[in-house]
Amino acid sequence: MQEKEDKRPDNVVFDEESNSYNAALKPYATNVGAPRIETPDTITWKNVNIDKVNKQVKARYDELKAEYDALMEKFEYNNLIYNAKFNFEPIVGEIYHLYRDKHQQPFLSIIAPSQCNFDYVETFRLNADKMWEVVED
Repeated sequence: MQEKEDKRPDNVVFDEESNSYNAALKPYATNVGAPRIETPDTITWKNVNIDKVNKQVKARYDELKAEYDALMEKFEYNNLIYNAKFNFEPIVGEIYHLYRDKHQQPFLSIIAPSQCNFDYVETFRLNADKMWEVVED
């Protein structure tokens, strides 16, 4: 019979450790007449921000890919020129022309494409870092 008297109704907030009623101390409503607790809709927020993050990551990826492609193109041209035949020491800042001979071997020349009938590839300038840059016509 003692157990029945110690039992409290479900809607009463009683802390058995401190042996006190502590409804006023709770950070949330504890009675039936209190406003309803609604959880925010985080799914929409997550989806919108996931989309934004994906777009940012893709944009950054595209930038890095473009940089990588440009660097690889520069590397391939430099590799081609440094493996080409030439019998002179190129001067920094000067313009040179890359051609292919009858065996399709590349060679570097100071002769402009308009002054010869060689198999023209591209025109380059040697910069201060000893890297070859394509010269646009």
